[in-house]
Amino acid sequence: MAILNILEFPDSRLRTIAKPVAQVDDSIRQLIDDMFETMYEAPGIGLAATQVNVHKRVVVMDLSEDRSEPLVFINPEFVPLTDQIDQYQEGCLSVPGFYENVDRPQKVKINALDRDGQPFEMIAEGLLAVCIQHECDHLNGKLFVDYLSSLKRDRIKKKLEKLHRQQA
Repeated sequence: MAILNILEFPDSRLRTIAKPVAQVDDSIRQLIDDMFETMYEAPGIGLAATQVNVHKRVVVMDLSEDRSEPLVFINPEFVPLTDQIDQYQEGCLSVPGFYENVDRPQKVKINALDRDGQPFEMIAEGLLAVCIQHECDHLNGKLFVDYLSSLKRDRIKKKLEKLHRQQA
């Protein structure tokens, strides 16, 4: 397994729309393993392949405290199951150090493939629902900062660009 490099906003590669996975094979399973290792190391609770510059529709998540509940979503799709919108404070490994409130549907139905390519469906509420929506946004080239005012988004962009210059 390997720790992958996580792209950071405003890197334009984060805007790439991921392609569906045609076949779940050993290369996809290796990507999944590397993504879990990267996510745990970061540390985070969710990671989309787009964030590690692999433009395939693959998401990994683990919302447990002890890293005991890894979830894999290949070619995930979701539909809201309620009109109820909740506000959650979201952060992102691609926007390190920033947390902002985002409104999202509270309950969704997810359809995806597992790490063996088997289709499954699940109902998600609360944090799991927020995470799947957040990660699916990544697969569609969208970041949580896109839900913010242009003023807030520009402030975050300037701070991260300054940080990237200092690190270079």
